Amino acid sequence: MQTDLRPMTLGEILDRTAQLYRTNFVLFAGIAAVYAGVLLVLNLLQIGLAELLTKLGRTHELPWVTLAFVIVIMPLIFICAGAAIAANNRAVAWVNLGKPATIRGAYLSILPHLGRYLWLMTIIAFIIYIPFVVLFSAYSVFLYAYARPRGLFLTGSTHSDPQAAIVLGLVSLGFFLLAFVAIAYAVFMALRYSLSLPASVLEDLKARKAIRRSIDLSKGSRGRIFVLGLLISFIQVGLVAVTQVIFIVAAFKQHGHLAAWVQILQQIVGFFTNSFIGPMYATGLTLFYYDQRVRKEGYDIEWMMEAAGMTPPAIAPSADVPAAPEATPTAAALPDWSREIPSSSPPAASVAPSEPRPPAPEIPATPPVNPPSEVSADNASTTTAQEREDA
Repeated sequence: MQTDLRPMTLGEILDRTAQLYRTNFVLFAGIAAVYAGVLLVLNLLQIGLAELLTKLGRTHELPWVTLAFVIVIMPLIFICAGAAIAANNRAVAWVNLGKPATIRGAYLSILPHLGRYLWLMTIIAFIIYIPFVVLFSAYSVFLYAYARPRGLFLTGSTHSDPQAAIVLGLVSLGFFLLAFVAIAYAVFMALRYSLSLPASVLEDLKARKAIRRSIDLSKGSRGRIFVLGLLISFIQVGLVAVTQVIFIVAAFKQHGHLAAWVQILQQIVGFFTNSFIGPMYATGLTLFYYDQRVRKEGYDIEWMMEAAGMTPPAIAPSADVPAAPEATPTAAALPDWSREIPSSSPPAASVAPSEPRPPAPEIPATPPVNPPSEVSADNASTTTAQEREDA
C-alpha cells in the first residue's frame, strides 16, 4: 500500500480509517477476534455454571457465584483487551507505512512489553475514574449511614424525618452536579492521554514518558479526537443495538429469563460484533498519532529520508571489541631531521629540542651588482672621453 504521510483533516482521517479497515479487514478483525474469542468462552462458561446451579436447585447462590466469577475473570479480560489494542496499534502502523503485517506478527511484537502497556492502561484508568470511585463511595456511605437508619427508603412509612428528607435531597442534588463535573474531567483526561498507548507501542516508551508524550502531541487536536471518538461510539452503539435488539425484546417478553440456547446464540452474535467494531477507535487514534507527528515534528520528511537510506542508524561499538584510540601527533611520529642533515648552527631558543627543524639551504654567492646610479656615471664618463678624442 502506498504511504501517505501528510497533515490530514478530520474528514481525511475518517476516510483513511475506513480505507485501512476495508482493505485490511481480515487483519484487524483477526486481531480483535482473539479478545472477542476469550470473552465468548468466558461467557459460555458463565451460562453453563448458571444452568448447573439451576438444575441442582441452588438458585439462591447464583448471584454470589456470578459475582465471584466476574471478579475472577476480570483480570484475564483486561489482559486480553490490552494485548488486542496494542497489537492493533502495531498493525495499523505497519499498514499505514506500507509494511507487511500479520496477526501473529502483531501479537509477537507487543508481547515482550505487554506488562508495560497494561501498567500504562492501569495508570490512565486510575486517573480517569478515581473521581467516580470517590464520589460514588461517599454517596453510598451517606445513604447507608444517614438515610437508611431514618427510614427514608421505606415505602409508606409515617415515621420519616422531613428534615432528613431535605438533607437527602440536597446531598443527592450535589451528587449529580459533581457527577457531571467528574464526567467532564474524565473526558478531558481521556483526550489528554489518548495518544499515550500508540506512543508507547510505536516509540518504545515507558509509561510516564508515554503519558508526557501524549500530552505534548495531543495539544491542538483534542477537539478532533473527541469528535472521532463520538462518531465511532455512535457507530458501535448502533451496531450493538441492531444485533442485540432481538434478544432484548425476547428478554422483556420472558421477564428477563432467556433459554440457554438463546443465550448461547446471543454470545455468538456478540463475538462477531466485537470482532467487527473493536479495532475502529484504536485505528483512528493511531492515525491521529501519525498526523500529530507530521504536523509538529515533520515526521513525513523524516520517514522519506529513512526510506531513502539517507539517515542510517548509528552502529554502537561492540563491548567485546575495544574502540581504537584516536591518532594524535607525537614527537616520535615526526621525522628526525637532525639525524639526516647536520645542523651548522645551534637551534634557536624558541624551538623545542624534541621538534628539530631542518637548516636552511645555503645559497651560492653571486657577484655584486653595481647600483644603477654608478653604472650611469661610468657610461657618462666614457662617452665624454671618446668625444674628446674625436675632437
